[in-house]
Amino acid sequence: MSDQRVTIDISDHVADVRFNRPDKINALDTAQFAAIVDAGEALKKDPGVRAVVVSGNGRGFCAGLDFSSFQQMAGGGGGEAPKGEKPQRAITDVDGRITHLGQQAAYVWQELECPVIAAVHGVALGGGAQIALGADIRIMAPDAQFSILEIRWGLIPDMTGTAMLPLLVGLDRAKELTFTGRMVSGAEAGQIGLATRVSDTPLDDALALAHEIAGKSPTAVRGAKELLNASPYRGVAEQFAAERKTIGGLIGSANQVEAVMAYFDKRDPNFSD
Repeated sequence: MSDQRVTIDISDHVADVRFNRPDKINALDTAQFAAIVDAGEALKKDPGVRAVVVSGNGRGFCAGLDFSSFQQMAGGGGGEAPKGEKPQRAITDVDGRITHLGQQAAYVWQELECPVIAAVHGVALGGGAQIALGADIRIMAPDAQFSILEIRWGLIPDMTGTAMLPLLVGLDRAKELTFTGRMVSGAEAGQIGLATRVSDTPLDDALALAHEIAGKSPTAVRGAKELLNASPYRGVAEQFAAERKTIGGLIGSANQVEAVMAYFDKRDPNFSD
């Protein structure tokens, strides 16, 4: 297995991104935060990627914070990098973004123009849960264990979870999950809106869905993601104006014409990125 912290395999316009620290259940130290952010930022630069699947190698998606480096991160320092790895960046690094490094590990998936699907098995705890919340779609195994766990350690979710969680489950349930830190199974996650879908084979289903999405017009999919992401944060007049602008740019475009022609010709479309 690769010794990279995060691996990326791109095939047929789908990026298969895997957290690759299985001996730690993909727990988050500063090097892992940086590797996740770097993976997302690299995908932003690849116009050929039309959908992304994020998952974890080994026994789980992500066990949350690696407590072996808790004191170091709490102090805001990157500290010494493990042998053979890049110097670590401080978790509080902002670098001109609206997020610091820890937040960006979750929010980078929202910033990607293409859809991102999280395939969750085993555990997604604390920061790991918040990274899953950063995806556009979550497919979870029924026995997965999901928790906004920070309250156990006297902390709060600080990786964009306070923004993303209420959008999925409502404000009252978001408070209940945050105040208690209780474990939610994948089956319950599907019932309350944390999981988009529950599956015995979450990675297989996530990849299949990603390939299905990758077969649609990438300009239309990206325009739809941008509109849907913005909708909770602006008034209806602004949203309607944004719809008109987006549809105006799509109608008659090469990819829109190709979508129509391929449908009537009963063939696979050939879209441009």
